[in-house]
Amino acid sequence: MPLAPGVGMTNPNKPTGAQPFVALELALEVIRSLRRPVEIIRKRNPKLADQIVDSASSSAANLAEGSGRRAGNRRYHFQVAAGSAEETRAHLRVALAWGWIEPNDIADALSFIDRELAVIWRLTH
Repeated sequence: MPLAPGVGMTNPNKPTGAQPFVALELALEVIRSLRRPVEIIRKRNPKLADQIVDSASSSAANLAEGSGRRAGNRRYHFQVAAGSAEETRAHLRVALAWGWIEPNDIADALSFIDRELAVIWRLTH
């Protein structure tokens, strides 16, 4: 799936002309694709909805923090981002198992999570 229109075209955290950080852009796509599923889940289990928001947001935040580092714990932040992405996927599978959402409700999010994790894997190996 292509990124949303305009995604990665400008990044206020990087100088004009800088390349977008693909892993972060994918994490943001995950978040955008979760807007509706989180609304649905929130009606059945607000705590699970909050956990999804927290884990998806953590993944994006750790990718951003790791991208700003050149040494030290850069890899650590990428690994935490991967763990948070996996946590997001698990929460979605739990909601699916409870029957609160349908597979098509989360198909895009799961696809973006897979892509995000593939990019993070390459960053950490």
